[in-house]
Amino acid sequence: MKKVVLLRHGESTWNKENRFTGWTDVDLTSVGVEEAHEAARLMNEAGFRFGMAFTSYLKRAIKTLNVVLEDMDLLQIPVEKSWRLNEKHYGMLQGLNKAETAEKYSEEKVLVWRRSYDIAPDEIPADDSRNTRKDPKYADVDPKLIPLTEALKDCIERTLPYWNEHIVPSLKQYDEVIVAAHGNSLRGIIKHLKNISDEDISKLNLPTAMPYVFEFDKDMNLVKDYFLGDPDELAKRMEAVANQGKVK
Repeated sequence: MKKVVLLRHGESTWNKENRFTGWTDVDLTSVGVEEAHEAARLMNEAGFRFGMAFTSYLKRAIKTLNVVLEDMDLLQIPVEKSWRLNEKHYGMLQGLNKAETAEKYSEEKVLVWRRSYDIAPDEIPADDSRNTRKDPKYADVDPKLIPLTEALKDCIERTLPYWNEHIVPSLKQYDEVIVAAHGNSLRGIIKHLKNISDEDISKLNLPTAMPYVFEFDKDMNLVKDYFLGDPDELAKRMEAVANQGKVK
């Protein structure tokens, strides 16, 4: 049996402030760090021994993974970082408060921007300080590949090739791997693995730092998937994610 754990990062500073984050490189809060410790505890209790790890270029995911690997005494395993696992780019929305944006434009419009499959927010202009094409951490990436905004569809189109070309092949060498990334890059992978429709994917709210386990047979057919952790806590965190785009 092959196993992949998908782990969204712990609470970030902009999660706490209810802001659209996207590619903005914000840090974890103290709560987010504790969530990462708890995720590690759950995976230790479940007996996971990862052979390899994958994460994005964004510190909230990298630091979540670092906490997990240290707590699991796995700092020695190979870690591969890729911008293709970054969060969906929210364009001009990045930095805006979700509830305030919902009050201005309506909850329905914000839900479309957050969760629709193929509708993206307006692009960040090329001369905007938030344009990540200017960020040195992406110096090794073709600037044409770095988005100025994305719908989930666009996020999936850059994430799935990485899943197929890097993560799946790693399972030939290792029985268990972990992917620490973001709500939307992981939603794209989950959509693919569970064959979720374009319409129904909008209903999936991925909680922070709760390990989501996918088990595959030797031919990489999905056998089962499940979260580790308390079901009530899982429901609470999912509801919190769903409510971020509502008027306070």
